[in-house]
Amino acid sequence: MSLFDQVKNLFGGNKAQKMDVTARFQIEKQAVSGTMSKFQVAREIQTGRILGLKILDTEKTAHFNSRFKGLKKPPEGEIALKINHKYVVNTIEHGMTTKNEYYVLMEYIDGPGLDLLVQNENAKLIENRLKFIRQMGHALQAVHEAGFIHRDVCPRNFICDKTINNLKLIDFGLTVPDEPPYRLPGNRTGTPQYMAPEIVRRRPTDLRVDVFAYGVTMYRMLTFEHPWGSTDPTGIGALAHDSRLPDDILKHRPDLNSDLASAIHRCLEADPNKRPKSVKHFLGLIKNVKTESA
Repeated sequence: MSLFDQVKNLFGGNKAQKMDVTARFQIEKQAVSGTMSKFQVAREIQTGRILGLKILDTEKTAHFNSRFKGLKKPPEGEIALKINHKYVVNTIEHGMTTKNEYYVLMEYIDGPGLDLLVQNENAKLIENRLKFIRQMGHALQAVHEAGFIHRDVCPRNFICDKTINNLKLIDFGLTVPDEPPYRLPGNRTGTPQYMAPEIVRRRPTDLRVDVFAYGVTMYRMLTFEHPWGSTDPTGIGALAHDSRLPDDILKHRPDLNSDLASAIHRCLEADPNKRPKSVKHFLGLIKNVKTESA
């Protein structure tokens, strides 16, 4: 079976009605290429709505799904439709285009990515960091309560609104069901700088890989530094995630609330049994933290 046929079968083959992109949409902004897809800002001709249109790369999607041979892994759009939360991007529909490409249609969030705000040490980000930590946590909790592991929690996958007062979790391209067959060793996917040691070392995984990545994301957002000092994107730097302790966050932020600092370091534990057992547990640890600084 060809790569195309593998992907086509995932989404109902030729039975489902296919969407003609050019007949339905006027493309407002050209595609931005991601790891496994292209994203376009599209105006729906009939309604005038501005939406986000994600077109997946057929070959890369098939290669990713080949990791789950014999399993009926749900496609990205089906997963996203099951996660409804105010801090998660709203997915509208998914299916195949008339060009036999898989698409996901979602709300368009007209604001900067959290990664850009971190890189620029944005003043508005600094003002809202504690609020964003809780919003990220509630978004991840929604993913977990829907029965999934996000698997790619990092600043790139949070988008802020234009005012930089609220953010939403995006991108379920690497998301898998929270079920035993998907927790087995071998699925070494994600963003290396945020990978939990059990992913790097090809060990069994669970929801706590997201807790680890959430911890790295918070550390980066609060200090503009990496816990292990490396931003190497190749994965070599991730080998340090269980070979040495992360830098004390208070080294970079001596003014940081001690309870918040302690809770973040628990997320960064190499042993998943020492991390908060869930994002909900982490949020409970910081429930009395009223300000970012001590």
